[in-house]
Amino acid sequence: MIIMGASFFFFKASDSDLKKERIVQHADSVKKGLIPKSAITTAKYVDTTKKAANKPVAVDSAVLKSPFGAATVGTEKFVTLENKDVRVKLTTQGGRVYSAELKDYKTYNKKPLILFDGDKNSFGLNFSAGNNSINTDKLYFTPTTGDLQVAEKDSGSVTMRLSYSATQYIDYIYSLKGTGYKVGLTIKPVGLDQVIANSSTININWSSSAHKQEKDLEQERRYTTVSYNNTDNENDYLSETKDDQKEITDKKIQWVSFKAHFFSSGLIAKQGFNKSNLAVNTDVADTTNVKHMSANLVLAKNADGTFPMEFYFGPNRFSTLKDQGYGLEKQIDLGWGPLKYINRFAVLPVFNVLKKFNWNYGLIIFALTIILKLVLSPLTYKSYLSMAKMRILKPEMDEIKAKVGEDNPTLLQQEYLKLYKKAGVNPLGGCLPLLIQMPIVIAFFRFFPSLFELRGQSFLWMHDLSTYDAVITFSVSIPFIGNHISLMCLLMTISTLIYTYFNNQISGASGQMKYIGYISPILFIGFLNSYPAGLNYYYFLANMMTFAQQYIIRLMVDDKKIHAQIQENKKKPVDPKKKTSGFQARMEEMMRQKQQATTTPKKK
Repeated sequence: MIIMGASFFFFKASDSDLKKERIVQHADSVKKGLIPKSAITTAKYVDTTKKAANKPVAVDSAVLKSPFGAATVGTEKFVTLENKDVRVKLTTQGGRVYSAELKDYKTYNKKPLILFDGDKNSFGLNFSAGNNSINTDKLYFTPTTGDLQVAEKDSGSVTMRLSYSATQYIDYIYSLKGTGYKVGLTIKPVGLDQVIANSSTININWSSSAHKQEKDLEQERRYTTVSYNNTDNENDYLSETKDDQKEITDKKIQWVSFKAHFFSSGLIAKQGFNKSNLAVNTDVADTTNVKHMSANLVLAKNADGTFPMEFYFGPNRFSTLKDQGYGLEKQIDLGWGPLKYINRFAVLPVFNVLKKFNWNYGLIIFALTIILKLVLSPLTYKSYLSMAKMRILKPEMDEIKAKVGEDNPTLLQQEYLKLYKKAGVNPLGGCLPLLIQMPIVIAFFRFFPSLFELRGQSFLWMHDLSTYDAVITFSVSIPFIGNHISLMCLLMTISTLIYTYFNNQISGASGQMKYIGYISPILFIGFLNSYPAGLNYYYFLANMMTFAQQYIIRLMVDDKKIHAQIQENKKKPVDPKKKTSGFQARMEEMMRQKQQATTTPKKK
């Protein structure tokens, strides 16, 4: 299991390799024009008081006379829409959401958690009016009210109006309930059917640079991308490791989410977006933002002439996302294939039950590990028993090896198979139970890094179970290790080395096989050093509990009785009617063909 687990991590690219690859991919994307150069500029906070103090900019009178020309001039002002959970700041420039703050959460360094703000974020409509191409993100809207705070049982709204004339305008109607993370947005054009071309649909350009919220920027980037769900409830996402872009025209997209590691900004359309063009890119030189994400969307007009949507600004907690509807919880990466179902329908429900006891999350992980080990204990017992049988057979295998010699490996394997068959021993009996457990081991590798509940939770010396626990920090980055050493990762590695030693004693491994198992734990230091302390803590507990299980099983299993049973099996005549296992039959046939090939003389 250790060797297979290590091979899974071994072929995974290192953070430094991924960083280099992102630089190349990003430069290539910019060169090809897939990503605008403006996406990589450094974000700056806009001080509107200074803007107002600046001298007025001269405006071409022809621009003022063009469609929506009067809206090209104005002063940026802010309106705050707030409830118990979120504080959303709207700007008159573009009528868009300027920033979104989650009131109940803080960044890793205890600052207000603002998902995005500044000029690197945009939301606007693109359309043609007359002979002009209009982008509402650059125009000035007029708010209908000032700041609005909504109480728990109430709801409220703020309208941002973009005027074409006194009776012709576009309203952005933002609505908010007293609690929750959803902000409603209904776009309502009035009297503009003859002004705007193709007014039955709108083209939305939405982009955002997700701010750094966690301690480890590389880990945050590892889990940040654009996720989306179509109206058939099928989920997909762009690449997490490189710049990526995707155009979707064959199916309607119900929601698009700019998903960071533990928080996300999503846009939902109940009837679905007709067309979507999504992109994600990383500026590795920007240490204040994780990634830049964008979505160009086409939305059809509703029966009442409006374009209703909803924003989600909130945590990537599975239960919270599920409560929003539309399958938003699917953006949480619980693994691929069967791993996703193991985490979704087995691990997560057990975790949620344990969470109700209000224990420390370190104790919850401890209890979760005990439950898992108890469930898998029959497999552990079978694995131990099979390895014990192979260890007891080893002296007889050595005798066969001395008799046959190593010059004819095919004949040697045939003799081994005969011995296994007489003794009633399955040579893979120790491996198969471990192979069955491997999906669960790998499932936890995806489960803990995606578990929002671990964020900011401390246990023992670990201040945050969702990130690494650095016991030593270096001033420079060391290849394979990084700029720190995680204490829990170190303890996990030591426990794995000890596990390998005792496992070799049980199985009777010798030669190269005796030492190859020690390579894998050493590799774990590089692979898991920057992963969450909660994950390494689980692997450490799993190793320690395996020691305990093997100790108890060793007290239950008598090697002398096993040896006596093997000898009894060998005395019994082989039943020709007894069905040989599929694997053993294939092995015997393969050995027979090889032996025949070596003994048949070649034709001259």
